[in-house]
Amino acid sequence: MRKLRLPFCLLFILFALASHLLAAEPPFAVSVATERPDALYEIGDEVRFLIQARQGDKPVTVGEVRYTLNEDGVNPLGSGTVELTDTAAAVSGRMDKPGFLRCQVTWQPEGGKPLTALAGAAISPTKIVPSLPVPDDFDAFWADQKAKLAQMPIDPKLTPVDSPEAGIECFDVQVPCLGGAPVSGYFARPKGAQPKSLPVILWVHGAGVRSATLYAAVNGAKQGMLSMDINAHGIPNGKPPKYYEELSAGELKDYRFRGRESRQTVYFLGMFLRLVRAIDFLTTQPEWNGKVVAVIGHSQGGGQALAAGGLDSRVTVIAAGVPAICDHTGQAVGRINGWPKLVPNGADGKPEPAALEASRYVDAVNLASRCKADAIVSVGFIDVTCPATTCYAAYNQLQGKKRVINEPQMGHAAPAHIQEAFLDWIRAHVKANVAQ
Repeated sequence: MRKLRLPFCLLFILFALASHLLAAEPPFAVSVATERPDALYEIGDEVRFLIQARQGDKPVTVGEVRYTLNEDGVNPLGSGTVELTDTAAAVSGRMDKPGFLRCQVTWQPEGGKPLTALAGAAISPTKIVPSLPVPDDFDAFWADQKAKLAQMPIDPKLTPVDSPEAGIECFDVQVPCLGGAPVSGYFARPKGAQPKSLPVILWVHGAGVRSATLYAAVNGAKQGMLSMDINAHGIPNGKPPKYYEELSAGELKDYRFRGRESRQTVYFLGMFLRLVRAIDFLTTQPEWNGKVVAVIGHSQGGGQALAAGGLDSRVTVIAAGVPAICDHTGQAVGRINGWPKLVPNGADGKPEPAALEASRYVDAVNLASRCKADAIVSVGFIDVTCPATTCYAAYNQLQGKKRVINEPQMGHAAPAHIQEAFLDWIRAHVKANVAQ
């Protein structure tokens, strides 16, 4: 019996060894980056993109890589192939206007699947202007909406919820708003705070359908603020995941496109009014210091932060990460437009006129032009969800003290270092204003 078992044991050992060697085979990768680490250029500058293929830590020196150049995802500017060598291959391009020059590369390793990589170069980004001007009656339209909202009693409903932190009081809050959907979120405050002693912070959400986040509300309260995190849709909080999955697949499916034919029905109208109503609630709390209102969010939340700053003069500081809802009208001038691509094209290939007109009233670029709050904005140069061109179109319109965090290697993301930079910005603003 031992003689019969031995070959099988040897077979097993050999199979395990072979499997280990196969698993240890270094992976293939391709990369592309601008020659300048900061990826900042001026109009007319030559931009050199450096391309490398690797297997593990070793460069691949045989074969070719295909590349395309364009203006932040639209308007092709060139394509071709470059040969791999023992040094980085280079591709050059230029732009004669402000924007972002994007280079995408594709490489297929021998016997492997195609791999892609992306790089972006900022071309005089602070000169990027809105694709269309602010409508003549923009301020009158929003003044009318806010006047109607002001006629509605605030009348909040607060339900205590268990706090994960000692010394913090937490509530599930609903506040009536125009359009049927209330403000719905979690509110947290330090216990025993004195009247007129605390700044306000409002946390707003990216795209999707979900509950407000108790953690965010508590995080602000731990830092000595009246803190509220609201969901984007005025829906109930704290439900099982299936509840939000069903809403996302049903009633709120493709919510971002709802009512886009008119400025009176476009979905973001209600979302933006809920921002104002949330600030109404927070600034009526006796603990508010009367000085600081902060709004912070990423993606759709970044667009909301810009909107809040433009709509409400009580907002004194905003933090907008890779903001969405920016430059809806980009297609009208042959430029990329931001998430959610609100304006469809008609049969003639041109932007649909009614949606194009309605979109201008809920464009974070136009609202940013009314924002005098201190502002910090992050921009990912290879963001294909909220393209850098659209983010800069909004950033350039901000009227107050501002700072941009450029991330040449970042796509659509909110990494920890940016989140911390945002909170540092807000904390510094609070400190400066409390000292006054």
